[in-house]
Amino acid sequence: MISVFVYGTLLTGEPNHRVAAPYLLSVRPGRVRGRLYDVGPYPALVLDEAGREIEGEWFEVTPEGLKAMDWLEGYRGPGQKNFYERAWVRDTREDREGWIYVWLDSRGCPEIRVRSWRAWRAVPKRRGAV
Repeated sequence: MISVFVYGTLLTGEPNHRVAAPYLLSVRPGRVRGRLYDVGPYPALVLDEAGREIEGEWFEVTPEGLKAMDWLEGYRGPGQKNFYERAWVRDTREDREGWIYVWLDSRGCPEIRVRSWRAWRAVPKRRGAV
């Protein structure tokens, strides 16, 4: 069983959830510290201990599920040219830790100044506002 924290389009009910769904063993809410960035149709997260508590879900998946998510997130492995990097993270409130897909910096994208990708998407007028 492998733990992965998700915060964007892999969340339950979101468009890319179908990638992880066949391999899910459990789903639980969670939070990590960082900064969310608006990449358009999906977010990116930069880990930052001084950042907000970002809301998401902890997935427990099979090894095949991790491979499927790696493919979706453009993660080829350590030292490779990856779109997202995979990092180890701890939940801010629960005794839980696992993998997360992150960027190392904002790449010039606008910061999302709320704790949740879902909350950001729910209010279209906020797009572009920082």
